[in-house]
Amino acid sequence: MTFEAVLPDLKQGKKAVRTGWEGTELFVELVPEGQFKGDVLNPYFLIKTADEAYSLWSPTDCDILATDWQLVTD
Repeated sequence: MTFEAVLPDLKQGKKAVRTGWEGTELFVELVPEGQFKGDVLNPYFLIKTADEAYSLWSPTDCDILATDWQLVTD
């Protein structure tokens, strides 16, 4: 699946991963627009790793053009 194909699912709160990632990446998720103390927060991506950490994530050109994306089922 392409990133373009998985993006609507990410927008609906689902999680996705690239099968070509051979590291500790468990999944990517989109945090929707929200509010914090009256300020509007823009949506952003997080990546969760095997060590239970979350980090901000931005897709690279390779991620956007890759065809090995799949949805993560809980």
